[in-house]
Amino acid sequence: MEPLTEHRLVSGPVVYGFLRLVQVSEARQEALVASLAEYCRSHELELSGVFTEREASTGPGSAAFTGLLDVLALPDVYGVLAPAASHLGPKAIAAERGRRIEAAGSRLLLIRRSRRACAASHLHHDIPPHSPGTTRLLETEP
Repeated sequence: MEPLTEHRLVSGPVVYGFLRLVQVSEARQEALVASLAEYCRSHELELSGVFTEREASTGPGSAAFTGLLDVLALPDVYGVLAPAASHLGPKAIAAERGRRIEAAGSRLLLIRRSRRACAASHLHHDIPPHSPGTTRLLETEP
């Protein structure tokens, strides 16, 4: 896939990655960082750093997450990128961290959404197949 910016080097929106890697091998960590970098490359985002949490925390205020919140206060930071919501922690902690990211004025970008969210989006966006000779009008509400 080619960049949409006509092959010019431009700086994209700045994002920071967040990984929760409790008891994860070095190879797995490298693969996750590479997936964040590839996502940024294909979506023309600038990955400025990756914050890594290595210990299972009992609350949302770990050192890695606090460092992430600090950089979100910098000008021109677009958001936080994570492979999945589970990288923010267990559900209660992830929900609180999501609120804190939004409160900082940043977006949370998840490379892989939960299965439940994917299933719900398919229910609302699937259009039944039609024969090639018919035209369908879709009604939209204003």
